[in-house]
Amino acid sequence: MKVNLVPKPINFKLGEYINKGFELLKKDFGNIFIAFLICFIMSIIPFCGLLAMGNLYKYLQKLSQNQTASPGDIFDFKDFMPYFMLQLIVFGGVLALYIPFFAVLGLSGALSEGNEPNPMVVTFMFPYFFLMIAAIYYFVLKGFYIVPLISLKGVKEIKEAWNISKIMSQGNLLSIFLFSLIVSILAQVGILACGIGIFLTLPFLYTANYFAFEDAIQQIEYDEITEIGSKNEF
Repeated sequence: MKVNLVPKPINFKLGEYINKGFELLKKDFGNIFIAFLICFIMSIIPFCGLLAMGNLYKYLQKLSQNQTASPGDIFDFKDFMPYFMLQLIVFGGVLALYIPFFAVLGLSGALSEGNEPNPMVVTFMFPYFFLMIAAIYYFVLKGFYIVPLISLKGVKEIKEAWNISKIMSQGNLLSIFLFSLIVSILAQVGILACGIGIFLTLPFLYTANYFAFEDAIQQIEYDEITEIGSKNEF
């Protein structure tokens, strides 16, 4: 069956994703917790953090569809290169954001007299950091669907994944931000249990995100064979 992706703005169902995330976690907490721990361990390996995350979403997809799945599937390096390139792009982008700050800092040091701080740095710092944080949030929210596009749909080109994610997130930046904020808070309630409990609640972050990704991808899938069959009925 040939399925193509037709990018369009997503109908974002914030509450549904949170509820389904809880349900899946309760249904098979043991295996999901082991998979999360493997993902955590694999993330320690340099440049493997996003790969581990993407593999965890693949595992959750199999689990939610009642397919045969093993937590050991997290150790799969098949998609290493797309994630490696994505991390290089992110690193380069962050570095580029700091270049103006370091340039002003260096110029300020050259113009400063004695130990007195140059007022130019203070004048520049506040609006610069505000714009930098705004830029980071914009790109993170716009790129919300890049990882699942790589892991769940096999989109290997980062530029293609970025362009699709931009379209999917149109009109949903606030919803995605609120969803990410709520899920992050709920995932960290384990801190209240002497800190160790966070390992019991953090898996929810991934199960809720998985359903947000899975539903979004289903909304942009286009099944050519089903479409042809539908046309033939008429």
